Amino acid sequence: MLVKVFGAAVQGIHATLITIEVNVSRGIRFLLVGLPDASVKESHERIVSALEVNGLRFPRQQVVINMSPADIRKEGSAYDLPLAVGVLAASGAISTNRLADSLMMGELSLDGNILPLKGALSIAVMAKEQGYSNLILPASNAREAAVVEGISVYGVENILQVVSFFSDESSMQPVKVDLEHLFLEERLSFEYDFSDVKGQESVKRALEVAATGGHNLIMIGPPGSGKSMMARRLPSILPPFVLEEALETTKIHSVAGKMGQHLALMARRPFRSPHHTISDVAMVGGGSWPQPGEISLAHNGVLFLDELPEFNRNVLEVMRQPLEDRNIIISRARSCVEYPANFMLVAAMNPCPCGYHNHPEKECVCNPGTIQRYLNRISGPLLDRIDMQIEIVPVPFEKMAATGEAEKSETIRQRVIRGREIQRERFKNISGVYCNAQMSNKMLHRYAQPDETGLRLLKVAMEQLSLSARAYSRILKVARTIADLAGSESVRSGHLAEAISYRSLDRGSWVGY
Repeated sequence: MLVKVFGAAVQGIHATLITIEVNVSRGIRFLLVGLPDASVKESHERIVSALEVNGLRFPRQQVVINMSPADIRKEGSAYDLPLAVGVLAASGAISTNRLADSLMMGELSLDGNILPLKGALSIAVMAKEQGYSNLILPASNAREAAVVEGISVYGVENILQVVSFFSDESSMQPVKVDLEHLFLEERLSFEYDFSDVKGQESVKRALEVAATGGHNLIMIGPPGSGKSMMARRLPSILPPFVLEEALETTKIHSVAGKMGQHLALMARRPFRSPHHTISDVAMVGGGSWPQPGEISLAHNGVLFLDELPEFNRNVLEVMRQPLEDRNIIISRARSCVEYPANFMLVAAMNPCPCGYHNHPEKECVCNPGTIQRYLNRISGPLLDRIDMQIEIVPVPFEKMAATGEAEKSETIRQRVIRGREIQRERFKNISGVYCNAQMSNKMLHRYAQPDETGLRLLKVAMEQLSLSARAYSRILKVARTIADLAGSESVRSGHLAEAISYRSLDRGSWVGY
């Protein structure tokens, strides 16, 4: 008897429909074709054990299974469930009535329990697009898939529940998720708040500007000045997720296996902080079978690189293209996948190896050549892609001992949201552009052209600081954001002056002159 069941292959952050054809006929062989990898081929042993432990019988006949399309490599153990159901249906053990409307995935343990998988949300989106009515997944992944409306998602814990579902004996109900309640409840709760930060008003202002315009930022200051402390509070002032952003970010974390069990949706922007020993593949993604890297896991959120000069130079250089294009294409001999990488890069570093160059009280023991070599660990092209460079000095004792409460993150976030709303209205007819940091050079001439006074000021800064053309456009983007925060339709000289002040590393004092 020949039957068809349906599964999915996840490539990048998207899923592809896989049709599994099972034919049980006279003979004694088991054949599995359609470009399966080793883990799929090993499914035979898991299926046989799972069925026998639960009182079911693997057919003592010839079983031929084809996984179509055959030019897509099938990898992973999540095909166990559709393969097992196909074998049972082809041998007449279960009804075939609901197979055509159902898509299923899940790994079987030897006792018949169904184990979690990766990419549940991508599979659910594809199943809905292909018109399937039912999606059967491991119970721990069901809530994640249930955020997709228009398809019934069933969470199953063992093979017997699946058998009863197809035998019309099941009392299982589809998993329901109150998406709006879940989304609104969690997206504004944060562990860290800017009210904990004493002093550093100029740095808070810079972080507010960066959050409003989506600008990349680097903080330079001595140890203990609060660089990491403030970076970890940046997500608390970013504008909340809209649902489309949350779904896209959840897809990436689901494919990477970073979603916690029974977690339905990522409601807060991600904050990724990899250690400086990270490899270039772990940073941008890849591997023999590509997986998302840190830049993609930080999509729609923040990628924080602490102690930036300590990162391997290759790791930093491979980030240059994603910082510009906001995506990363991983090409391998056997596959080519694209991951989104629209993140805010926030970096922190000491000004020199000893950490006290330009310190107001402590003396630096580094000579100018040592400082220059330390800064040269970060290439000029990478620094050009960082819009804002902020110098941080230690907080005086008087401010640390002050009892008054600093401005809360919620207050700052409201100003950021107003600034983002201005940008959203400005770019509403331009696809793929949501904030000032994403503007092209052509758009700069339209939306961020300064007046005559501002142009003269910018010309002097370009000549004195020897800025590149890319730095010129970065200054204009930041100035446009500052103008938005001020509610100004035009970019004025005061906005440009503040934007120019956020170019600390372009000043000669950093190399001992």
